[in-house]
Amino acid sequence: MRLHSRLPVRGVLGLAVACLISADAAAQTAGSSFEHRVLATNKTSTMEKELNEAAEAGFQFQSVMGGDSAFGGKEVVVVMSRADQRSAGRFAYKLLATSKTSTMQKEMQEAADAGFQYRGQTVFGSTFGGDEVVVILERDKDAPASKSEYKLLATSKTSTLQKELQEVGTVGYELVGMTISKTAIGGKELVAILRRTQSR
Repeated sequence: MRLHSRLPVRGVLGLAVACLISADAAAQTAGSSFEHRVLATNKTSTMEKELNEAAEAGFQFQSVMGGDSAFGGKEVVVVMSRADQRSAGRFAYKLLATSKTSTMQKEMQEAADAGFQYRGQTVFGSTFGGDEVVVILERDKDAPASKSEYKLLATSKTSTLQKELQEVGTVGYELVGMTISKTAIGGKELVAILRRTQSR
C-alpha cells in the first residue's frame, strides 16, 4: 500500500516565494557596497561647507581626525560614506572649533537646541600655538525629535576628571567623546564631552 502525500498548490507557491525573497535579501546583503569620500582641509570653516556639500550628495559622516599631514601642514580629515543616494539631503552638519571649553559648551547647546547631535571630535593646531577642540554635529531630518543637554569638562588631572565625571553621571550625563588638547600657554588638558538626552 503506497501513501501519497501532496502539499496544497497554494502552500507550495507560498514556500517558493518565501525562498526567493530570502535568497534575494541574502544576495543584497552579500552585494552591499559603500562609496567613501575623504575631506581634508586646514581651515575649519571650509570643512563645514564641504561636509554639507557631501551630505547633499547622500554621504554621511563616519570619522574625523586632526593632525600633521605628510607635507608638514596641520589638517582636519573627515571620512564620509554612502550605500546609495536615497539619503541625499537627509543630513546637515555643523562644525565648531574653539580653544575655550566654555565657548564650546555654549555653542554645542545652541546647536543641540536647533536639532543637531554630537558625532565626533578631534584637535586641530591653531596658528597661535595652541590646539582647538573641533566638534562635528549632525542633524538627521528623519530622526525622532529629542532634547539634548551638553556639558564639557576640561582638566589636566585624571583624578579631577574622575570626580567630575562621577558627579555629572549621577544626574544622567553620559560620555560621548574625549580628546587631549595643548593650550597656548603650554599645558595639556583632557576635554570630555557629555550628553543628557530626553525625548520630546
